[in-house]
Amino acid sequence: MTITNNITRFLDARKVAYTAHELPAEKLGAVESAQHIGVSPEQVFKTIVIVREKKKPVLAVIPGPRVVDLKLLASFLGEKKVSLPTEREAEQLTGLQAGGISPLALINKGFQVVIDSAAQGYDQVFVSGGQRGLDIRLSAVDLAKLTNARFGNISKDE
Repeated sequence: MTITNNITRFLDARKVAYTAHELPAEKLGAVESAQHIGVSPEQVFKTIVIVREKKKPVLAVIPGPRVVDLKLLASFLGEKKVSLPTEREAEQLTGLQAGGISPLALINKGFQVVIDSAAQGYDQVFVSGGQRGLDIRLSAVDLAKLTNARFGNISKDE
C-alpha cells in the first residue's frame, strides 16, 4: 500500500514523474533515509528552515551529509544575516513535523526555496514527502519548477 497525501495528489494532478518511497515512520535524517532507500546520501536532500530578519523564512534544500552555509545563503539572498531556528520553531513556522518538512508541502505558502546547486548533478533527487516515513524521488528540474526555486551554492561539509 503506497502512502497517498497532498503531495502525491499534487504531483499526480500536475503529471509530474515521481516515485514515493516509504520509510520507517520515526524521524530519520537524510543520511539514514538514503541507507533505507539504497542510494548515495548526497542524493537525498533535506529541507532546512532559515529565518530572515524581516521577511518570511526561506527553505534551503541541501544534500543530506552537508550543512547550510549561513554566510553563503545570506549573500545569495541579498540579506545581511540569516539564522537557524530551533526544531520547534521550524515546526511552528511551517506547520510540519521535523523530519517531514518539505518544499513540496509548502507550495503557495509564501516560502522562498533555494536548492543547493549539487542537485543539478543528479537526474533524480529525493526530498521529504511532507510527512515522516515518506520520501519522494523526482527530477531536480521538476522540484525547482514546482517550488519556484533557484539553485545556489549554499551548503558546506559538516
